[in-house]
Amino acid sequence: MEIIKLSTDWAKAEVISSKMVSLLSLLIFLVALGFWQLGKTPMAKSFVWPLLVAGLLLVAVSAGLYFANAPRIAQFEAAYKKDAGTFIQSELARTAKSKHDLALVFKVLPIITMAATLLIIFTQSTLWRAIGVTTILLMTLLMLIDSHTEARNTAYHQKLQTAKP
Repeated sequence: MEIIKLSTDWAKAEVISSKMVSLLSLLIFLVALGFWQLGKTPMAKSFVWPLLVAGLLLVAVSAGLYFANAPRIAQFEAAYKKDAGTFIQSELARTAKSKHDLALVFKVLPIITMAATLLIIFTQSTLWRAIGVTTILLMTLLMLIDSHTEARNTAYHQKLQTAKP
């Protein structure tokens, strides 16, 4: 039964992470609203749309985390009771795939960040610079979120490897 608690705790942590991402997206929407209402310069006005897009992308990330993991909480116990060995093997396979996917994410996000930096350096348009700054912000937030996800995933995977059905 310890494996059920471990699995549900992992899924609950992912759901909490999705709620934190939702709060971040709300904060970004409020910042966009602030730039729209209070921004006086062309640069300040340029941040409205990029921040709205970043907020929407974070809403999508949050929804993905939530809808992928919330149902698992109820499914874990049933799957474990049905066949503990199969449950552990499927979770090991899933966490190994997640580990591989996160490794790719940590290669792609810095490249996108570098491209956004070049965009800021080599463009004069306030909109493109705002897009670059917002992209750097978004990629940094995603790396922060994914680093916590990777840490949880790695710890969960290691505990699954030592679990006995």
